[in-house]
Amino acid sequence: MGHPAVELVDDGLLEPTEDIARDEATLRAGSPTVRVARLASGALSLGIGQPSSAPAARRARALGIPVIRRNTGGTGVLLNDGDIVWSIVLPRTDPRAGRDFVQAYGRFGAGLVRTLASFGVEATWSSPLGLSEEFCFLGSRGFALMNNGRVLGGAAQHATRTAILHHGVAPLTLDRQRLEAVFGLAPAVSELKLTSVLELVPQVNPISFTARLGDLIADGLATAPPDG
Repeated sequence: MGHPAVELVDDGLLEPTEDIARDEATLRAGSPTVRVARLASGALSLGIGQPSSAPAARRARALGIPVIRRNTGGTGVLLNDGDIVWSIVLPRTDPRAGRDFVQAYGRFGAGLVRTLASFGVEATWSSPLGLSEEFCFLGSRGFALMNNGRVLGGAAQHATRTAILHHGVAPLTLDRQRLEAVFGLAPAVSELKLTSVLELVPQVNPISFTARLGDLIADGLATAPPDG
């Protein structure tokens, strides 16, 4: 028997809070779904376990940056206007979820790697750099999407008794000064250890990139082996 069909949803342009709400609704529904979108504004996204009084949150509020909370793990992510977000929801009983889903960043993130490769950009999901306890992309947990030693994106997960959510973000652009101010990064770190989609593919159309990302994630799930 084949896999259950995956619903592909391109939500276009969303506010960060609406993006989180749609991920949560999709997780509650629990059916195989791939969702992509672009963010309409910026915010500091805190991991589910971070306190609202975290230093990065205080700095963000002082700068007038909205602070929101997602239902997945990790630490802070500074979202920007235009950032590309994606998510996968699978039932826990779906073979594509796999017993290894907690470590399956490379498998779930393969669609983003393939999308970048179609634009001539090589990227891999690799061990984190461990350079910041506040900024998820440079943290010490999970995996980071890397290009030539620089972080291009990150992902996080949340599992219920019935389904898993795996979602991530690839920055379209970087505001290095705001990153440094919010997370206390040294300029050399933000310059040498971070990159963005537009830095690597200057002429990219974000709408087309996001649509291709959704197609390739869904295609990968459709052809995944039965054992996940």
